[in-house]
Amino acid sequence: MPMESLVLSVLIPVFNERNTIEVILDQVRSVPVRQQIICVDDFSTDGTRAILQRLKDEGRIDVLILHDRNRGKGSAIRTALAASTGNVVIVQDADLEYDPADWPAMLDPIMEGRADAVFGSRFLGGPHRVLYFWHSVGNFMLTTFSNMLTNLNLTDMETCYKAITGDLARSLTLTSERFGFEPEVTAQLAKRRARIFEVPISYSGRTYAEGKKIGWRDGVAAIGHIIRFNLLS
Repeated sequence: MPMESLVLSVLIPVFNERNTIEVILDQVRSVPVRQQIICVDDFSTDGTRAILQRLKDEGRIDVLILHDRNRGKGSAIRTALAASTGNVVIVQDADLEYDPADWPAMLDPIMEGRADAVFGSRFLGGPHRVLYFWHSVGNFMLTTFSNMLTNLNLTDMETCYKAITGDLARSLTLTSERFGFEPEVTAQLAKRRARIFEVPISYSGRTYAEGKKIGWRDGVAAIGHIIRFNLLS
């Protein structure tokens, strides 16, 4: 795929991110690729919606969709994906944990025709903030369990950073509401025998005091998601 033909649909699920949303959108827009920026606000209650509406009015967001109730991150991603038109899509969290400066390395295997999907791995050597030991252990266990059922050898199934060719992404039948999106999309890509690459990315994880939302209950639920999407779907 020649670079001049690339249109990257950036799927940004948003929930109560008034302190970071404008900063991350500036980072997104600084990446020199043609973009379709799609923000889905999942019923924020902290003033984020007003900020998003202003940014939309200023032309800094291409598509803004407002959920009428809190439906979860997976639902917000599905809403954004349905509105996308780009020939490549990428999920971008609205916090500052993932850096859009890593996009070019992720897009290269797709642009070169070698990959249908690229996962950005936080465990392949990129710089990262040192935080929670048990989060790393949990991520390793979930990724290993997912790999056992998909027969993939991923190092970071739970990564937010997944770039997928647009037609393939929009053809997936996704149902997840909360944080089940990651194991679900991984399982469906494996079943489609998609060509998946991993590349190292940087990572600046947040503490819970800084607004991190995913917790141990989501990790336990992820085990059920992995079983469901690999064996029961």
